[in-house]
Amino acid sequence: MVVRSTRTGGTFVLNMDEKTLLLTRMLLARLERISADSVWAHRASGVRGTLLRLLEKLERGRLVQQSELKRMLDLGFFILEKTAEELSSRDQ
Repeated sequence: MVVRSTRTGGTFVLNMDEKTLLLTRMLLARLERISADSVWAHRASGVRGTLLRLLEKLERGRLVQQSELKRMLDLGFFILEKTAEELSSRDQ
């Protein structure tokens, strides 16, 4: 469910659809597996922590800003991409 706020002008999420929930959990698992040797490890840890907090809020029935959730998902996939590039360049 998506709720719009006229006071703050933001859009909030009350719960996630099953596909987004599955995608978020998959992303969390992948971010957790990034090697500590990676230059992206620290950033991945922060994004992972934020995503876990957002999921926890949703599970408790609290509103989460849709833009923040989307930004964290996008950032998580960006970090995965950069980590893959880093690994690829190491192998060459």
